[in-house]
Amino acid sequence: MYRGIACDIIRDMIRAVLDTDIVIAALRSPFGGSAEVLRRARVGDLRLLASIALVLEYEAVATRPEQLRAIGMSRSQVLAVLTDIAAIAEEVESHFVWRPQLRDPDDELVLDVAINGRADHLVSFNRRDFGAAPARFGVRLSTPADLLRSFQT
Repeated sequence: MYRGIACDIIRDMIRAVLDTDIVIAALRSPFGGSAEVLRRARVGDLRLLASIALVLEYEAVATRPEQLRAIGMSRSQVLAVLTDIAAIAEEVESHFVWRPQLRDPDDELVLDVAINGRADHLVSFNRRDFGAAPARFGVRLSTPADLLRSFQT
């Protein structure tokens, strides 16, 4: 019986994919909404979804010299944070690639993780580039503020 309750709790947990801009915003502003989304995931209020390719994209963008300067952390510190994110995320494998759906091919990876991981939310500041595509697959396109409001209802 306990096992069944635990499975229900996990199934009912909000499942979210973070676009790279959210991860960068969290690193740049540790007291902002994006960082709060990561804190919610760390304490188990939210289930992050990611693929290996998506985590590698986070790393490629976050460790650019201009990003490291803006973040105010060393490369090794940023990599440690990204390792923590990868450790709490549920790995999603793409069994089916839904491309092309978006104008920006770089965003296709994030949408693929959301679809294949059965995400409730795709969290991004980049609403225009994702457009209506997430909704066609039952995924809500949300900003960090939108996602955090869902915890209040």
